[in-house]
Amino acid sequence: MDDGRRSSSSQAPLRVVICPWLGFGHMLPCLELAERLASRGHRVSFVSTPRNLARLPPLRRRDDDGSVDLVPLPLPRVEGLPDGAESTNDVPYDMAHLYWRAFDGLAAPFAEFLADWVIADTFHHWAATVALEHKVPCAMLLPTAAMIAALWPRRSPEHTEPAVPVFEEPEERPNGVHRFEWEARVHFFANYASGMSTARRCSLTLQRCTITAMRSCPEWEPEAFPEAAAVLGKPLVPLGLLPPPPPGGGRGADEGDATVRWLDAQPPGSVVYVALGSEVPLPAALAHELALGLELAGARFLWALRKPGGVADDEDALPPGFRQRTRGRGLVVMGWAPQVRVLAHAAVGAFLTHCGWSSLVEGLLFGHPLVMLPIFGDQWPNARAMEGRKVGVQVARDEDDGSFDRHGIAGAVRAVMLEEEAREVFVTNARKMQAIVADQERQERNFIGYFYLGWDRAPGSS
Repeated sequence: MDDGRRSSSSQAPLRVVICPWLGFGHMLPCLELAERLASRGHRVSFVSTPRNLARLPPLRRRDDDGSVDLVPLPLPRVEGLPDGAESTNDVPYDMAHLYWRAFDGLAAPFAEFLADWVIADTFHHWAATVALEHKVPCAMLLPTAAMIAALWPRRSPEHTEPAVPVFEEPEERPNGVHRFEWEARVHFFANYASGMSTARRCSLTLQRCTITAMRSCPEWEPEAFPEAAAVLGKPLVPLGLLPPPPPGGGRGADEGDATVRWLDAQPPGSVVYVALGSEVPLPAALAHELALGLELAGARFLWALRKPGGVADDEDALPPGFRQRTRGRGLVVMGWAPQVRVLAHAAVGAFLTHCGWSSLVEGLLFGHPLVMLPIFGDQWPNARAMEGRKVGVQVARDEDDGSFDRHGIAGAVRAVMLEEEAREVFVTNARKMQAIVADQERQERNFIGYFYLGWDRAPGSS
């Protein structure tokens, strides 16, 4: 069938276990992947911890023979880790090493949930190990192609190293990588209290998986995707971008949310939406600079602000008098905002983002140009890739410590929102990206034409 649904006896439904990393930027797109597999008649076990599963949006109803079962695995207790800390949102950055220890304790109970296929996130070396031991094929979910291409240059024909690369600390800083970003790499290669570095976890998962898979496609990352495929040493399956369902599409949209009501009163395309993710809050001093930059820029804004570390009172997260000075043209919401619904609103004209992959997909799904303020990890190469596509600008940073000031924020916001000539370029290119991510037929073609093909060709598949 053209839509890829399995309907014949020769295409028996698969039993698939999906094991995402314990951060919502990973869990939500994996849930979308699970539901797409189920819509084709496959049986999916979605494995995470009880509290994480309880916080997921409700599953969409389907009229098919597939299913998604939410399988809870209790996170082991580790001394020093806060009670109820089950996702990366719950864990202070300085306690991440304890979280890794708890995470590794999921290995033993996970072995009970093997099936025809295992889809394991980047850090789940133990899931790939269990799959290998039981001769069950495993797909490793990788970060963006931009991140992979940044780690390894394309191999020359005479390359003599092993076919499957290892995440090793580069000797020289690659072109385009900031000094402060380069120095932060120590966290990726350090063992800390868990006894295993993040780099080692990724390397083991890659070595033990059958194929690799990525929430991307060649059209989205035309330069980086072929580079990533060339260096991994295993087949790379593009899953497509797995965009979220539209607002009101069955995942808990709140028509009466205060942020939406505020947006209803704003002129079309006049608001920059500001959201920097939920995992690493800005230090208070930088949150103040961001606030003052928004004030200085003069554009309307809606800011979903996570309270900075060490700040006890919500009001201390903002400069004195900031709310009063920006009343009428700005709204600050502490904590969560209905991001997809906000981005879909006609009043929004740009997105100030940390460049997490889900946020980029969601922002460009609605054709918004970007003000880019990456914070850690793959957000930096993601931002460089998007800047290369001319869909927005990065905020200027201090080369030594990565800090920014109000003038850098104001300049970037003005370029994207208020300077007509520059904005026209960014909007035009953002809409080209929108044509990729919003094209459901193209996304299904990536998903079906490559994902099933990758499975059918993978060693050990039926």
